Parts: sequence; C-alpha cells; structure tokens
Amino acid sequence: MPLQVSDYSWQQTKTAVFLSLPLKGVCVRDTDVFCTENYLKVNFPPFLFEAFLYAPIDDESSKAKIGNDTIVFTLYKKEAAMWETLSVTGVDKEMMQRIREKSILQAQERAKEATEAKAAAKREDQKYALSVMMKIEEEERKKIEDMKENERIKATKELEAWKEYQRKAEEQKKIQREEKLCQKEKQIKEERKKIKYKSLTRNLASRNLAPKGRNSENIFTEKLKEDSIPAPRSVGSIKINFTPRVFPTALRESQVAEEEEWLHKQAEARRAMNTDIAELCDLKEEEKNPEWLKDKGNKLFATENYLAAINAYNLAIRLNNKMPLLYLNRAACHLKLKNLHKAIEDSSKAYRIMKRHLRLIHPTKLYKLMLRRFGM
Repeated sequence: MPLQVSDYSWQQTKTAVFLSLPLKGVCVRDTDVFCTENYLKVNFPPFLFEAFLYAPIDDESSKAKIGNDTIVFTLYKKEAAMWETLSVTGVDKEMMQRIREKSILQAQERAKEATEAKAAAKREDQKYALSVMMKIEEEERKKIEDMKENERIKATKELEAWKEYQRKAEEQKKIQREEKLCQKEKQIKEERKKIKYKSLTRNLASRNLAPKGRNSENIFTEKLKEDSIPAPRSVGSIKINFTPRVFPTALRESQVAEEEEWLHKQAEARRAMNTDIAELCDLKEEEKNPEWLKDKGNKLFATENYLAAINAYNLAIRLNNKMPLLYLNRAACHLKLKNLHKAIEDSSKAYRIMKRHLRLIHPTKLYKLMLRRFGM
C-alpha cells in the first residue's frame, strides 16, 4: 500500500496556487502526475499524493516543474478568490471514489477530443496537401498540353512549308517538262520538214530517171524475191541411248559400291516386309519403308506426341521386326507414358535381337544407352 505524503507546502494568490511537493529521493522517470479541474494526484512509488481541490482550476494552462528533488505546481484558478484550504475537508471514501472516477472520465473525454481534433487536423492537412498536389499536377498537365500544342503547331507549319516547297518544285518540273516537250515538238517538225524536202527531191529525181531504167529495175527485184525464199527442211529422227540407272545422278558423280549396298538393303527390307498388311493400301511407296517410319516416329517423339510415335513404330515393326532400334524407340515412348511393363517388354525384345549379333551387351547397359539416347 502506498505511503501518503503530508509534508508539502503551498501558497496562493487570488488567481493562482503554488504547491511544492518533495520527491524524497525517487527518480524523476518514475513520477506520474495526473491533474484535472478538481483532482490532483502524484504517484512516485512507494509514495502517493492526492488533493481534492477546494475549487476548480484551469488544468490546461496549469504547469508543473520538476527539479532539485521537488515538484513545483502552478495551478491557475478559474475564479479569482482566496481558498480556505488546499483540499476539501469532510470528504468520505465514496465521494473520493466518485471524484476520482469523474476525473478519469474527464481526462478520457479530453484525450478522445484531442485525438479526434488531431485526426481532423491531420485529415485537413491531407486534404490540403492533396489539393495542392492536384493543383501542381494540373499545372504540369496544362504545361505539357501547351508544349504539345506548340509542337503540333510547329510541326503543322513545317509540314505546310514542306508541301508548299514540294508544290513549287513540281510546278517548276512541270514547266521544265513542257519546255522540253515544246523543244522536241519543234525538232520533230523541223525533221519532218527536212524529210519531206528530201522525199520531194528524190521523187523529182526518180521521175527524171524512170523512162531510162524501168525494165532493168523490175528484173533485179524479181531475182531478189526468188533468192530470198528458203527450201523446205527434210524430215528425220534422232535416237538417243541413255545408260540405265537406278539413281538419278550421273554415272561419273555416283559411288557404285555404296549404291549397291543401299540397293541390297532395300531388297532385304522388301523381302522382310509383310505385304498382307491392310494399312499399306493407303500409304505411299516411301511411307512403306521402315526407315522412313522410324524417322517419322523420332520426329513425333521430339514433339512429345508419344501415342502417334508408338503407332509409327508399330507399323514399322510389322513391316520389319528385325530392327532393334524400333523396339528401343517404342520402349522410350512407353517409358514416357509410364507403361513400364511394355517398356521392359520392348527393351527385352531389342536385347534378344541384338544378342544374336552382340552377345556381350548386358540389359542394364542397354537401358542406360536408351535413356542417354532420349535424354531421360
């Protein structure tokens, strides 16, 4: 329980009360002061000072000064009068509690009013700042619009000037073309006059010479007409023999050994091909080749179309079931589709086919080779 402080001193005038309260060695940071119109409390543990004031004071203008281990209060009275005592006498506990609660409510209301006033002032400041910013932005926008308008007017003037310059240049070119045409027409007229004059002079000369050499001229013209007609060509045929070639390249550019090997492989593939397959009816010749189907399946695998790649490998296997790469590629497609049993089955078939030629390859190495081939 806190200790009540009674060794304080106070003085008064008609307008103010001066109260001096010793702190008794307590740190200033641990001191708590609470003051309202009718109540004053100073809490500095383990000490407590309470005063139920004789008359109301102006708590907003009142002051408290802490220094030299003492608190000095300057309390301004609301009404100018001399007090008989600092605290009201004859106050029971219930009345004290009511005064405390009333003081706390007044302090809370004032704090709420102060908070609301601060918030309102802050809102007003924000509105003012926003209006100022909007005004500045409007001025900037207007300035930019003015600059754009000035640039547009300037560009329009330059364009009009350029069009005027182009029009004058076109007019100048038109005038020059007309002058050239006039000059050409004059030259053509002069040349026509010269040609007409020459033709007249020739006609006059031919009239003078016509009675003398008319028969001889006709003889020479008839001979020239007979000499100018060529004789008809004779009909014949030319036979051309070509070297029989399977490849379209010329014999001098081909490699006979490699071509013969390719033809031999194609013949073996055709012999191994089952011609009774119904799907082959709608296919072209090149599509009936297992190698072509294998390449087609590889392209579909690269585009992640695994089902279509499996169909291509299936048809290729039906055409030639002795190519281990077809089984390996189909196993890779099944592996991508999580069909593990089918992938193992195709890998085993490929292993059995290759085992006939290479008996040293282990199935695990074959699986690793397959995974490395398709980047899995």
